[in-house]
Amino acid sequence: MVATLEPVRDVAPAVALRGASVRFGERTLWDGLDLDVAPGEFLAVLGPNGSGKTTLMRVLLGLLPLTAGEVRISGAAPRRGSPSIGYVPQQKALDPDLPLRGRDLVGLGLDGHRLGIGLRGRRARRARVDAALASVGGTAYADAPVGRLSGGEQQRLRVAQALVGDPDVLLCDEPLLSLDLAHQRTVTDLIDARRRDHGTAVLFVTHEINPVLPLVDRVLYLVDGRFRIGPPEQVMTSEVLSELYGTDVDVLRVRDRLVVVGADGRDHCHEPVAVAGESA
Repeated sequence: MVATLEPVRDVAPAVALRGASVRFGERTLWDGLDLDVAPGEFLAVLGPNGSGKTTLMRVLLGLLPLTAGEVRISGAAPRRGSPSIGYVPQQKALDPDLPLRGRDLVGLGLDGHRLGIGLRGRRARRARVDAALASVGGTAYADAPVGRLSGGEQQRLRVAQALVGDPDVLLCDEPLLSLDLAHQRTVTDLIDARRRDHGTAVLFVTHEINPVLPLVDRVLYLVDGRFRIGPPEQVMTSEVLSELYGTDVDVLRVRDRLVVVGADGRDHCHEPVAVAGESA
């Protein structure tokens, strides 16, 4: 097991939610959520489809208002395009003929929402893009057409795009989907290195905790409007998940991997946590 960085607890939280609620009509995704994420902390956000994991990302990105409560990112209200936030999305295939180079994709993290950059701005921008590429080992892809790169190479560039603005918070929304085990490890190592070296808070949405389990400080587990927050060993238990799901759930540890199954014979592993050796 890899030792995790001890998050900084004696400073202001990087992310703070107080009494946070999100409702759509009669449906409540979550209600009364109080959460502080410290600088350098790695928080895994787990739960089945429709539990509100991506909705939480949208709230923190300033794309969706809370129904009730308060949210702060580095002490300020979240807003679209905030430099305090870096965002790593799911891996999605790009058109092989897309006229976009690796450095262009990374540069969108700096000025994708702006037009018109002066000469000195261009030089500074290029230096920052080059530094971000180097930080993820992506220099070799700088001038390559992004659509011709592998999924793992493209995701490496998306991590660079998220980091190029030097964010305080890194939001990762299922960034390991469609990646093989080797590329999953590459992406998680890059994200972990960032939070260790710069004290960046990480909120990592995933269906499969095992690839990041050695890195996780705490878990936020969402199910049908209910939630639990705590270290993995306290949340990822048969008792807690049975209460959240409202049915018997067994949590087993197999060779340092977590396996979650329904005691009634129904397999819950495809959503909260994948069976060892399988993908979510």
